[in-house]
Amino acid sequence: MQALTLIARLSVTGALLLGSHVALAQQQLVPAQSEVQFTARQMGVPLDGHFKKFSAQVAFDPAKLATSKITFTVDTGSATLGSRETDAELPKPTWFNVPKFPQATFESTSIKALGGGKFEVAGKLTIKGNAQNVVAPVTLTQSGTVTTAAGSLPIKRLAFKIGENEWADTSMVADDVLVKFKLALTGVGKI
Repeated sequence: MQALTLIARLSVTGALLLGSHVALAQQQLVPAQSEVQFTARQMGVPLDGHFKKFSAQVAFDPAKLATSKITFTVDTGSATLGSRETDAELPKPTWFNVPKFPQATFESTSIKALGGGKFEVAGKLTIKGNAQNVVAPVTLTQSGTVTTAAGSLPIKRLAFKIGENEWADTSMVADDVLVKFKLALTGVGKI
């Protein structure tokens, strides 16, 4: 149950990273076509979860990456592992501590073009009051008026104090969490 909470927290981190990639464009996020998921392992078994609520503020111009900016926010209380029991644990202080830290954020510091619609977004990810510098690979694809930013970001849950006290033991819940994101945006120019 607490391992699921850890996974949810890691997902928030992934969501933040994903949100930052979406924020690369000075456009609007299309929530119905976007998702932030996370995968954690409890006793070696993968646990998948996602965040239901997130938002992005994006100012992205592929011709002006130095001035492009992404801010992504995830409501930590929206984390779910699909189980009522586990979902009740995630907001507690040991995991996300939602009453004290209701949101996780990502703010970009730089965006680097790698070619072929691929970018590297660096920034500060803050979860539960703990900030870490992260770099997330993002792939942009366009279909009609929608640009999709997709990628994944491995994080270490303990760096953000997700799963404290007895849950800091990585033999029960692994330290590694993979956050995957797919963010749909409108208003992005031709890549």
